[in-house]
Amino acid sequence: MIELLTLMTTAAEVADTTATGSAQTIENVVNSLSGISFPELVQMLTAYCISFGTKIIKVLIVWFIGRWLTKRILSFVSMLMEKSKTNVTVRTFLTSLIDVVLMIMLIVIIISIFGIDTSSFIALFASAGVAIGMALSGTLQNFAGGVIILLFRPYKVGDYIEAQGQAGTVKEIQIFNTVLQTPDNKIILVPNGPMSTGIVNNYSREELRRVDFSFSISYGDDFEKAKAVIQELIAADERILKTPEPFIGLGSLGTSSIDITVRVWARQENYWGIFFDMNKTIYETLPKRGLRFPYQTFTVNVNK
Repeated sequence: MIELLTLMTTAAEVADTTATGSAQTIENVVNSLSGISFPELVQMLTAYCISFGTKIIKVLIVWFIGRWLTKRILSFVSMLMEKSKTNVTVRTFLTSLIDVVLMIMLIVIIISIFGIDTSSFIALFASAGVAIGMALSGTLQNFAGGVIILLFRPYKVGDYIEAQGQAGTVKEIQIFNTVLQTPDNKIILVPNGPMSTGIVNNYSREELRRVDFSFSISYGDDFEKAKAVIQELIAADERILKTPEPFIGLGSLGTSSIDITVRVWARQENYWGIFFDMNKTIYETLPKRGLRFPYQTFTVNVNK
């Protein structure tokens, strides 16, 4: 063992002489090697090769066992997420993240087998993580927001939502952004960070949706007659649900009109059809029943 240490010390000195280029040091190393016989040198090299070969075998065993365990862990996690019907994007992302973490742990274990101090590597990884986190703070916030959205699913692909001053149908939920498609076919990318912490109005979450109308008739017209006509038109539209019951009431008395509030319930897919069709039907029907749409009027007093 003493001879092995002497050889390693000599090799270190040789490396130092190569780096510094000192001729005197090279001479000292040669003199120290000259004192070792050839059989002793062979014996030391053999012992060193056996020791190094043993470490290589250990590394290979640890590597194959580690990769086998990693595949089993990834398979188990993927199975759990598939049973819980986790979003495909979340499954892919989490399995990749777990694979990277386990790979780093395996590399640290292999380095420790060679006798290298791993504390410096851990400190290096920690410092790099802090530096990257500070440089990409906004991006990491969006990344975390994307994970939260994919896990808790406040909205899903196909929902019509309104958030961050934008409204549209969710076309895609990415790791960093949510892709919205507006009714006029524009694509808007909204960062996931604000989406996960802000207010999101999801119009498609519930099966039923209320359709609100406001119709006006002139002063002097019969409100009960107008109410009966509107009830008749509502009953004729099969898309309007009978339960919850439609509501018709006198909303307000305007400066030039009597405003009638109408609220009916429908399924999500029928909302806009009922909204536009009912406005058209009311516009065409009320005048035929003797009910007038008011015009804004002004009273002007002239003082002579």
